[in-house]
Amino acid sequence: MADPAPPANEPAIEADPERTTADITRKLSIASSLCIRISTDRSRPEDTRTDVSYVLPNDEAELDRLDVTHQKLKILLQDKLLRCPVRNPGRVLDVGTGTGIWAIEYGDDHPDTEILGTDLSPTQPSWVPPNVKFEVDDCEEPWTFREKFDVIHARYLATAIADWPKLVSQAFQFTKPGGYSEFQDYDLVYYSEDGTLTDDRELSSNTMQTTPNGMIVAIQKWITIFLQAARDFGRDPCPGPRLAGLMRDAGFQNVEEEKYKIPIGPWPKDKHLGRIFQRRRSGYMWLTDIPENRRGVEPCPDRRRPRGLHATAVYASPRMEK
Repeated sequence: MADPAPPANEPAIEADPERTTADITRKLSIASSLCIRISTDRSRPEDTRTDVSYVLPNDEAELDRLDVTHQKLKILLQDKLLRCPVRNPGRVLDVGTGTGIWAIEYGDDHPDTEILGTDLSPTQPSWVPPNVKFEVDDCEEPWTFREKFDVIHARYLATAIADWPKLVSQAFQFTKPGGYSEFQDYDLVYYSEDGTLTDDRELSSNTMQTTPNGMIVAIQKWITIFLQAARDFGRDPCPGPRLAGLMRDAGFQNVEEEKYKIPIGPWPKDKHLGRIFQRRRSGYMWLTDIPENRRGVEPCPDRRRPRGLHATAVYASPRMEK
């Protein structure tokens, strides 16, 4: 499969000539026998509920990954928690709140706002701002909130949602007139702006162990398998490009879409983008950060062949009441 084309009219990210492949590779921990494998590790706990399906665990390693991803997304969005132009909302819903870090930070910044975070697992801390609370809830079930919200926020739900039109439709139904719903999510297909990243090369164990290009082939193979597994499981791994259309179909007006490029590796000359990679070593692979079974494969970010993926932030208002 060839690289997806970069969005039209978007300039390519400039690579930093000072960051050589050798310098970068020395800083990576590559397994001596690099391979693609299916994890058989059953020691990581899955979600505690038996009537829902979710592809990732909810242990400390996963919670740590989510917090790192939160910080990276803030860097990408210029340290903003929301892109919609809302000011001092009364009620905010954070769908799929995870560790609750977004809701807690937003609550700290807006002490007069009531914030509710929902998730399948009660993994949020108990010590939170007084205006923040959390509930165990499945966002794919019918919503039963008694009141609507000024802002509904949901992000990085890639591989987690079976019915995106239903989710967006419920957000429309529970957003107050004049309020906003905002979705921030990914297209997890890895791409290269120079067209060099393809999956049509042979996956040789010997090649992967001895050459940077071989490691890149392994990563491309890994992401291809992962994306197909998510689709086979009925969970879309690439909802980002669909979000604007889904919101329009649900009835939202004034849909605003913002697209962002996420570099995989420390190669960007742009220091702001470089911070995304350098935020923490465990974030080398922006799946958005592979869970702890990433110990088998990490990328070799060749400066001559910049690679990345895309994120999309979309916000819109429902129709105004007559």
